[in-house]
Amino acid sequence: QGPISGVNKEIAVLQCHGDCDPLVPLMFGSLTVEKLKSMINPANVTFRTYAGMMHSSCIEEMMDVKQFIDKHLPPVD
Repeated sequence: QGPISGVNKEIAVLQCHGDCDPLVPLMFGSLTVEKLKSMINPANVTFRTYAGMMHSSCIEEMMDVKQFIDKHLPPVD
């Protein structure tokens, strides 16, 4: 499938991955982010890795998600 067109091409994406994930190796996360960058505006794709994180989450990741949401979504009244 080729690049996405229209307004969706400018969507912001945050992809997070632990560097010790035994279920989805970091290599697959890296391949996925490169595929995303080929489909949408690569400047809008952010890939964050977390040292020592397995197939789970961590406080640092949750803070990154919060910052991403605060930046890209309108506030809820």
